[in-house]
Amino acid sequence: MTGALAQICRHPIKGHGREALASVRLLAGACLPWDRHWAVAHEAANLQPGWNPCVNFARGAKAPALMAISSRLEEATGVVTLTHPTRDSLAFRPDDPADVARFLAWVRPLNPENRAQPVGIVTAGRGMTDSEFPSVSILNRASLADLSAWMGMDLSPDRWRGNLWLDGAAPWAEFGWIGQNIRIGGAVLKIMERITRCNATKVDPETGAANADTLGALEAGFGHQDFGVYAIVVESGPIAVGDEWRLA
Repeated sequence: MTGALAQICRHPIKGHGREALASVRLLAGACLPWDRHWAVAHEAANLQPGWNPCVNFARGAKAPALMAISSRLEEATGVVTLTHPTRDSLAFRPDDPADVARFLAWVRPLNPENRAQPVGIVTAGRGMTDSEFPSVSILNRASLADLSAWMGMDLSPDRWRGNLWLDGAAPWAEFGWIGQNIRIGGAVLKIMERITRCNATKVDPETGAANADTLGALEAGFGHQDFGVYAIVVESGPIAVGDEWRLA
């Protein structure tokens, strides 16, 4: 089975924006570079050193308006620019405490008043993915088309906050790849497990408003609430949109 890499996406600040890439170099044992490099801790967080689970962070499942943020990272300077349909754009350095204060003022109106409010930005030395291991998420555009057809509406890929989107596979074929390796461009990844989804996927990423019961549709139509798979990079190498993928 072969196909093409259709899209690469990273999310420099977990739950706060998405950025499409033309190419990137994957490193063995690491997340997609700069993906979930930062995360926004809320006032009820119980943080431990290193990686922490998603319940400690502001995210679209609890604050739907966050899903409409787009981002751009300048790697050389560490500056992240955020845009949102209801806010002026913000350029700031997540590693600069003074800039973090500006970010918190910018993002607080996007968080419901009855939820724990954002209080700071943290890093972990690895991507703060929802998996305990450093993962890269792989999603199948044919599965998205199948779910969209079942729901009778076009679902944006941005709902799923994935890293790598593939063309050329049959719908839901990715669930049969667990334990196998996949070569994409110059890198090799091992497929580890399915991704169980949350309420963030119900939100329109253009508006930040919930408008589709994706979880109910997955359960009713397919008997689960999973979409996409987590993988780990086992061989470093460059990948680019349009590269061939094949099961190795």
